[in-house]
Amino acid sequence: MLGLFSRRRLMVALASAVAASAAWAQPVVQVQDAWARATVPGQGATGAFMTLMAPQGATLVGVSSPTATAELHEMAMDGNVMRMRPLASLALPPGQAVTLKPGGLHVMLLDLKAPLAAGTTLPLTLQLRDAKGATTALDVQVTVRALNGGAMGQGMGHGPAHGR
Repeated sequence: MLGLFSRRRLMVALASAVAASAAWAQPVVQVQDAWARATVPGQGATGAFMTLMAPQGATLVGVSSPTATAELHEMAMDGNVMRMRPLASLALPPGQAVTLKPGGLHVMLLDLKAPLAAGTTLPLTLQLRDAKGATTALDVQVTVRALNGGAMGQGMGHGPAHGR
């Protein structure tokens, strides 16, 4: 009887440890619908967009890609003029979705090494700092979508000197 009791306690302890490790292994940030606009030959820049959710809160402190120079940007009205500016970081409040979208927050991909074709993917790495100050890198595969309407990088102030 003592052996059966000890085995039961061991099984409960193991199940608790597995559940705790699964909760601990949850990503700092969840990424949904990551996409970028396709480009045409000669176009040197485009935007990448996605929705980010940090259950415990986090800060996006950097972005990078082997495909291009990646920067976090924000577009906002300044009086009657839409202005774009690079951001050093982006707060991700606990449990709130933060959407990076055309005309707002986005990842700017500058100095593209090659055109981005619709239907392909490009790697993007998000550098994150969690609520406790620990930093981590999250690799994201971004789907390239066909151009629909005006492309970022054409007539939107995304030339070679943009944001610099």
